[in-house]
Amino acid sequence: MSNHVDPQREQFEQFKALPRDVPVMMLNLIALHAQARYDDGRQVTGAEAYASYGRESGPIFRRVGGEIIWRGDPEVTLIGPSDERWDLAFIARYPTAGAFLEMVTDPAYRVAVKHRQAAVKDSRLVRMADLPAGDGF
Repeated sequence: MSNHVDPQREQFEQFKALPRDVPVMMLNLIALHAQARYDDGRQVTGAEAYASYGRESGPIFRRVGGEIIWRGDPEVTLIGPSDERWDLAFIARYPTAGAFLEMVTDPAYRVAVKHRQAAVKDSRLVRMADLPAGDGF
């Protein structure tokens, strides 16, 4: 696994360069450490640390208008690298990209994200725009 936990500066700049006044969906794929990796040596599982992240960041997520619109339990990768395993998969919807930026720059979120950083072994976070629904792909 490639250990993508936080965005790189260039990726974050690309995100910020896109329109901020449109709704966005964020596809999240998360692989957790068996044991969280806190700088202070705290001994909890990755799942417990990620749950702490959810508890502490949840009020900020909801305040900016975020909602989980889909959640799934990854079972098997049919197409893709065979060494990628995901523990969690979900899509978070934000009313605007600006709302997402408001969340990640909130001082309380900056404290809560330490739990995510301790919990996550690897992840993917993909910004997606709405497309019309229909019968085709």
